[in-house]
Amino acid sequence: MEILQEFWTSTGISALTLKETIMILIACGLFYLAIKKEYEPYLLIPIGFGMLLVNLPLSGVMEESGLLRIIYWGTENGLYPPLIFLCVGAATDFGPLIANPKSLLLGAAAQFGIFFTFIGAILLGFTGPEAASIGIIGGADGPTALFLTSQLAPDLLGAIAVAAYSYMALVPIIQPPIMKLLTTEEQRKIKMEQLRPVSKKEKVIFPIVVTVFTILLLPSSAPLIGMLMFGNLIREAGVVPKLAETAQNSLLYIVTILLGITVGAKAKADVFLTVDTIKIVVLGLIAFSIGTATGLLFGRLMHKLTKGKVNPLIGAAGVSAVPMAARVVQKEGQKANPSNFLLMHAMGPNVAGVIGSAVAAGILLNIFG
Repeated sequence: MEILQEFWTSTGISALTLKETIMILIACGLFYLAIKKEYEPYLLIPIGFGMLLVNLPLSGVMEESGLLRIIYWGTENGLYPPLIFLCVGAATDFGPLIANPKSLLLGAAAQFGIFFTFIGAILLGFTGPEAASIGIIGGADGPTALFLTSQLAPDLLGAIAVAAYSYMALVPIIQPPIMKLLTTEEQRKIKMEQLRPVSKKEKVIFPIVVTVFTILLLPSSAPLIGMLMFGNLIREAGVVPKLAETAQNSLLYIVTILLGITVGAKAKADVFLTVDTIKIVVLGLIAFSIGTATGLLFGRLMHKLTKGKVNPLIGAAGVSAVPMAARVVQKEGQKANPSNFLLMHAMGPNVAGVIGSAVAAGILLNIFG
């Protein structure tokens, strides 16, 4: 009997609490979204599994010498998010933005949600660094949110990661109602002129100029902007195809696994299941919705200034969920006008949003870091 009792107390079942059971169910919910609904599966599966592992009692994966604690070093010290940005840069064509520089304004406008939600978080009792980390969810850029949170409010990393990536995954559900609310049927039908061709020279010069200008203006944005533009340069240079291919594929998936599973491991039951987490989830939704709305409103302004040449829907792509937000714009545009093709026009604000969210993170890091 003593042997059986010792065995029972050594099992995780004997130590399982109600909160840990809830977290296991939440992890299974993420698996459902990723596998059944195919919402951001490359991210939600590792995050969900990290969450599952850390909430299985006595697993020890996040203790001092635990496996995930060792891997977490890269998240804690801000290594993985810039590497993700390098990979994103290597996979991104900035041609639509270069062809239509005005779309940079739409990417900037969609960042208003970040600063509006920052104020809301302050009013709800969060500290400045915590509010900055919550607000950045509005940029709909998971790696940026993780980078800033790891530097300013690491205790909130689990909640902010789940909120940020969940809203990125739910872009096709969250954005269309806001699009229909803030644009008219006639505006959604507008067909835009084809973008001009962009030369290789322009594409090579672009990442160099952006790096120099942005980092001289805002040095704290160097890790994100620097890696994003370095990745883009190896893509556009055309002389290091193996580096570009590695960054676009192998490196991206390796870092995604390491980042996702360690971020999920920060969602331990006693830290995650709090009133603050509910506040973060609600504020994150507000931030993302306002970012979409301000992008659309600025799109309407550009529509008016250009005398109807700009379809305001492309403003919604200013949030940096690449390329999902641009695809949603394309889908909604074709619903209104089956002959409409807005994807490349929407990619301009979409990639501008990546730059915009990185710059916003740099500003907040400069203030609170």
